[in-house]
Amino acid sequence: MKARIFVTLKPGVLDPQGKAIQHALEGLGFADVEDVRQGKLIELEVADGTDDATLDAMCRQLLANTVIENYRIERL
Repeated sequence: MKARIFVTLKPGVLDPQGKAIQHALEGLGFADVEDVRQGKLIELEVADGTDDATLDAMCRQLLANTVIENYRIERL
């Protein structure tokens, strides 16, 4: 089974990579971009019997920094 983990910064956390992307887009002539928040996508191939609690534990212990990041799990 595949699972996707979407990790994003919590609201209010500064995002210097997002600002750099926004600035680069503006430099390329995309002036309509008002804000950019950058995150990450992690795809996992796990055993079919893997439960939600196990995926959640993976996120909390390694894949996301829960102090500054939110995560969402999507099973495929």
